[in-house]
Amino acid sequence: MFYDRARIEVRGGRGGDGSLSFRREKYVPKGGPDGGDGGEGGDVVLVADPDLRDLSFFQRKRRFVADRGRHGEGKNKHGRSGEPVEVRVPVGTQVFDEEGRLLVDLTRPDARVTLAHGGAGGAGNRRFATPTHQAPRIAEVGAEGEEAVVELRLKLLADAALVGFPNAGKSSLLRRVSNAQPKVAEYPFTTIAPVLGTVESPDGRQLTVADVPGLLEGAHQGVGLGDEFLAHLERARLLIHVIEAQAEDVEARFRTIDRELQAYGAGLDERPQIVVLNKVDLGRTSFAVDDPRILAVVETSAVTGEGIDELKRSLFQLVPESGPDMSGDEELADFVVYRPTPPRRRPFRIFRTDRGFRVRGEAPEEALRAAGVKPDDEVEYE
Repeated sequence: MFYDRARIEVRGGRGGDGSLSFRREKYVPKGGPDGGDGGEGGDVVLVADPDLRDLSFFQRKRRFVADRGRHGEGKNKHGRSGEPVEVRVPVGTQVFDEEGRLLVDLTRPDARVTLAHGGAGGAGNRRFATPTHQAPRIAEVGAEGEEAVVELRLKLLADAALVGFPNAGKSSLLRRVSNAQPKVAEYPFTTIAPVLGTVESPDGRQLTVADVPGLLEGAHQGVGLGDEFLAHLERARLLIHVIEAQAEDVEARFRTIDRELQAYGAGLDERPQIVVLNKVDLGRTSFAVDDPRILAVVETSAVTGEGIDELKRSLFQLVPESGPDMSGDEELADFVVYRPTPPRRRPFRIFRTDRGFRVRGEAPEEALRAAGVKPDDEVEYE
């Protein structure tokens, strides 16, 4: 089954605690503070992996927590930073927050973006030494990592996409022109999920073609899950509009699908098209639509192979060199950050003392518990 949506929880690692330590050596009766800082908590990082095709992995695992930083130690030893967690997703994955706002759009292979930053490490007691306070008995507790619940949505990245009514023969065409092996049968809705195939030219050039499940009238409103399937067309450079050649209403079928593209939006009604009159082995009819978006009309038969070579040549000749602009900028970055989320510094600080804890600011109870504060501990507020 093809999964193009997933909901996951991410949490950055907690920062390590600073050390409350003093130099203790023979013949050094008044050694100064030597507590090292705690290490930074690990981040949760999203990575675009070109080898992945869908989000099925997240049906098995939905929670990702990075490693915490190690505590500082005496002799000014800094704690080791926590290991980050890399969450690998297909290229073309978008990230939305709980309110449905787009946060990040991963548009290039190996693009990386941090979803949850790790917490800062706590300062060791040597950081608090001053000329008038040379033996501070206080060290900072490491900060908690960021937490978030996000939704992942995949939009396929393809050079061209097959579009049309159910049972128009799109899957058979994809089998003929590419290395894909979609299910093929003589009944509607054989294809229930998008399929990607690679078309290769004699000179080694490759194109990616997507087969999207058949659309019905009202698809833009969700009829037959059409709105979800239409989303996978947004990044295709060229649409291959497949119509049964023996149908008496080929022009009406073209207009119906075209209205769905226009109603859906996202520039689909402006995308260049190749109209494929398929199944010519079962009969032929004329197609007389005059539209500047139609770059070619090709008659094909996936059964006999008629027109397949012509279709391949047309693809390599007519697929635009660059895809639709997804960023609004002239140059597309590795990922498009719509709502950058820099690490936020917490409005409170928690310190460990030789008597208990000291809190600067208003720390919530869960933060105190996470810092190790127990009900009978002494807590001093500044």
